[in-house]
Amino acid sequence: MFDPFPPEGAFRPKPVTVLHQARSRSWQRQYVGALIALDGMVVALCGLVAQLVRFSSLDAGAPQPDASTVPYLLIGILLGPTWVAALALGGVYDKRRLGAGSEEYRRIFDGAVRLAAAVAVVALVFKLDLARGFLAVAFALATVGTVVVHYCARQWLFTRRAAGACGQRVLVVGHEHQAGDLVRHLRRSSQAGFKVVGACIPNCGSTIDVDGSPVPVLAGPDRVLEALARCGADTVAIADHDTLRNGALRRLGWSLEGSGVDLLVAPSVTDVAGPRIVIRPVAGLPLLHVEEPELTGASRLGKNIVERVLAAVVLLVISPLLLLVGVAVRCTSKGPALFRQTRVGQAGREFTIYKFRTMVNSAEAERRGLEDQNEHDGLLWKMRCDPRRTRLGCVLRRYSLDELPQLWNVVMGDMSIVGPRPPLPAEFEHYSDELHRRLLVRPGLTGLWQVSGRADLPWDEAVRLDLFYVENWSLTLDLVILCKTVTAVVRGRGAY
Repeated sequence: MFDPFPPEGAFRPKPVTVLHQARSRSWQRQYVGALIALDGMVVALCGLVAQLVRFSSLDAGAPQPDASTVPYLLIGILLGPTWVAALALGGVYDKRRLGAGSEEYRRIFDGAVRLAAAVAVVALVFKLDLARGFLAVAFALATVGTVVVHYCARQWLFTRRAAGACGQRVLVVGHEHQAGDLVRHLRRSSQAGFKVVGACIPNCGSTIDVDGSPVPVLAGPDRVLEALARCGADTVAIADHDTLRNGALRRLGWSLEGSGVDLLVAPSVTDVAGPRIVIRPVAGLPLLHVEEPELTGASRLGKNIVERVLAAVVLLVISPLLLLVGVAVRCTSKGPALFRQTRVGQAGREFTIYKFRTMVNSAEAERRGLEDQNEHDGLLWKMRCDPRRTRLGCVLRRYSLDELPQLWNVVMGDMSIVGPRPPLPAEFEHYSDELHRRLLVRPGLTGLWQVSGRADLPWDEAVRLDLFYVENWSLTLDLVILCKTVTAVVRGRGAY
């Protein structure tokens, strides 16, 4: 399919191509440089704050009461570049992982732990009498500060990508069906910054239609270099392995060396997260090993214990707010403050879910006359302007305050803080075998679909996100979802 071994020096990008790629990737260097500078300054500041907290002084020369003559001011200042170096070794600033979601935060925590271990070893070997209080405060502040910096930077990056900047121009190579699936996936993950500008499809017309949006077909798979020159792409994405056979993919990689063009290969595995994919060489052949979903075990037990304890603590802290909302519901409309409803939980077990009542007391009976006004597809039933809602109920729903009593469901073990949406029994009766996988774990108070648009999402997309969470959950992903939940609640998008 692809040209045989090219002669030496056969592929040398034209100056205009190299110039285009240099311009398109310049934002990466600037972004990484800004991250390094911000991380260094914030962490150095955290070191100084830690000295103030521990010793109530920034005097570098005077000995501290319990700290001998260790120059903590110098240590605090040097913490910045040392921290940045540790993160760099951990791949935090790798350009291939810019805006990579939970993976970026996981690497930050890994780098912090590794640096803390290195400091402990150095202090032990050289018998340095370092104050543990200073180190604990400095590392805790530095970790939080770094996460905040990267979160803010990612939000800026996502905003720029939404405006069409700070992305990669992608040329997709593959058969029409597989290429269409890859284009659809890249478009769905808009925050990743991949913009498909063309395709190389065998035996195809001038365009391929992907969900009503055409993608220009620039050439066949044997003319990738020519297509690159035409569309100015800086990334080649191979959609299926059948397109480039008999060493053609390897030769394409050789031809792209030194051009600055990235080469991506999409495995024929969809909706499987990186932590579940392990590359294992077998007889010199790299094979993708897909690990089983972690549905039981120590991590699941730890998640359950932590969430139930956390929910109990939060319930105690916000009990005055719960009492206030409950009184407001009773005073503004007839009926009980709490709304009880049967839902289906893990393994198909039914349980009673608790919410603050946001509709009139006769809402369930009145729904029969509104069945034909459903504005959602699939098994969900939603109305943007539901006449059964009370005025207070509209406010409670917009900011998800009506969901707070579900923390009791978490304490009782019926639900998790993070997990798939709990279905109604009527919805559960129409579940396919695929949808039953949503019930392999406890349903959640919040989840991927809630932070991705809630009721605005199509049914198929909501199902895909829930199944993705079930298959690929992790504690880091839970933390990311919780952080995004705050943003989703404040914005109130899709809450009706």
